[in-house]
Amino acid sequence: MADARKKQLAFNIIDFLRTSQRDGTVKEDESESLDIAIEVISSAFGVDLESADDVAQYSIKPASLLSLLDVLAKTKSKATSTGAGAGAAPAAPAASGPTEEDKTKADALKTKGNGLMSQKEYNQAIQQYTEAIKLNPNPVYYSNRAAAYGALNQHDKAVEDAARAIDLDPQFAKGYSRLGHAQFSLGEFQKAIDAYEAGLKLDPANNNMKSSLATAKLRLGEQAPATERSASPSAPAAGGGMPDLSSLASMLGGAGGGAGGAGGMPDLSEMMRNPQMMAMAQQMMANGGLERLMSNPNIRQMAENMQSGGGMPDFNQLASDPALREMAQQFMGGQGGAGGR
Repeated sequence: MADARKKQLAFNIIDFLRTSQRDGTVKEDESESLDIAIEVISSAFGVDLESADDVAQYSIKPASLLSLLDVLAKTKSKATSTGAGAGAAPAAPAASGPTEEDKTKADALKTKGNGLMSQKEYNQAIQQYTEAIKLNPNPVYYSNRAAAYGALNQHDKAVEDAARAIDLDPQFAKGYSRLGHAQFSLGEFQKAIDAYEAGLKLDPANNNMKSSLATAKLRLGEQAPATERSASPSAPAAGGGMPDLSSLASMLGGAGGGAGGAGGMPDLSEMMRNPQMMAMAQQMMANGGLERLMSNPNIRQMAENMQSGGGMPDFNQLASDPALREMAQQFMGGQGGAGGR
């Protein structure tokens, strides 16, 4: 059985042969011979280019055998030209990195991932960003993948990717925004505050981060026991009650009826003639709820998805969001209106 170093060499030889087939280095009528060679090498050394474990253990990307060969040739040439004089320090190998071809392919994968994000195909978008990262570990690609993980509520992974983006480029303000959003979604409000504040030092005019920071500070202050919040004199005494969020979903075009049909764009003029909707809107404006609602990172992300072509959100899903229910209770009073919980 071949040792790990030989397996790694065999794995990357196979990767080089596969790349040569894809980029046109090898003519199509000769490609079949390479397939046979790939199969023989793979079997002899016990490696598989499609195995995630083998990729993690043996792949040298974003470098390649060709880039390493270039480094060796340059090092050898420099050593020859300087001679072998006494006390001469050996030439340091040049830093390897993605080629221009790798960067072009990675950017195309990123663009495809962005398109899949707008279609809410988040798992497929993650695959595209992952392939782009293999070719060119770029902070933007990690940031975009963090957004995709966040859309799937995989916020731990989003934190990892956002942190990686910041490691690669500490001046990348968007990375701090992604990190803050992921930590906010995990309920780690102090960490979210720290991330937003770091991002605002780099981008002081970023209003989205300012709003998110304010919301995170608000949520941190609301982590007192529920009994203390219910006894707070700041809660409105009027019997506005908790609105029926399921009914609101229907009014806004969610599944089960309402203006616009299932998932469609609501008829705003019809909504504003609805007495319940008007009462809710008046209460929210009177209590400052509308401003706070629009500063919530989850609402902002929903708006960004809509602007990028993602379509109308699932209002039934919004209605089941505990954070939004809590906001509604605070804005309109927790007296237990119809459907309130």
